[in-house]
Amino acid sequence: MGADLMFTEFISSDGLIRDAVKSTRKLEFDETERPIGIQIFGSEVDAMREATLIAESVCPDLIDLNFGCPVRKVAGKGGGAGLLKDIPKMIEITRAVVKATHLPVTVKTRLGWDDDSRFIVEIAERLQDTGIKGITIHGRTRAQMYKGEADWSLIGAVKNNSRMWIPVIGNGDIDSPEKALEMKNRFGIDGIMIGRAVIGNPTIFRSIKHYLNTLELLPEPTVKERVELCRKHLQDSMAWKGEHVGIVEIRKHYSGYFRGLKDFKPFKVKLLTALESNVIFDLLSSIEIAYT
Repeated sequence: MGADLMFTEFISSDGLIRDAVKSTRKLEFDETERPIGIQIFGSEVDAMREATLIAESVCPDLIDLNFGCPVRKVAGKGGGAGLLKDIPKMIEITRAVVKATHLPVTVKTRLGWDDDSRFIVEIAERLQDTGIKGITIHGRTRAQMYKGEADWSLIGAVKNNSRMWIPVIGNGDIDSPEKALEMKNRFGIDGIMIGRAVIGNPTIFRSIKHYLNTLELLPEPTVKERVELCRKHLQDSMAWKGEHVGIVEIRKHYSGYFRGLKDFKPFKVKLLTALESNVIFDLLSSIEIAYT
């Protein structure tokens, strides 16, 4: 659908070292998904260094360090955004990973831990000095989680800092082509990362790239195309993770795939409660017929 670079789901460094099945499965990717980065998280230098070598063994295009995840089970244990409370350790981990691999290393992080520690301009400089090749910044603090509006002014401050030479990618609240262009023009960032807005809406990359090139908005995907995308999504998910997990994990995507369809609730209820793939595929066919 037009994404230029993708990342795996973030992977626990401790899980990789223990060879935990749940973690090692996340290293899998298809050649058609390149360029792709494997994203790892953790709170200890040695574990992150060792996990980097394991990730490197499957030959991704880059290694990405997650210093931005705000959820308690990660940040509360000193990983993800938890490292925003210990910047020297964040820098130490990053430097160790850069030295451990021949692959490019990038970082994803946030503005700071809370409103009293929004030091991302300084942090970005220090991370750059370790030898990373790019940085992605989510425009919220850890304390904000995903609440309120993302503050792109500080992302712009990093990009326009005369000491910065690595690419700066912005993240947060980009859910339309118009917003993407606005942030590009206002802050001059080198790229945009999209997370939540792609849930059930994979065509957003195609739409944004077309708009940036032409200033023309593409028409919304037809119901037929939405159904086809959803069907393929489920098929691929089940092929990788098995029928049960595939069915459960796609449920959060239905609202996006079928956003705006009038009187859709009865179909949605059935999709969210169906336990067998053949039932879901029949429902998808019924949706296409009902709304075409």
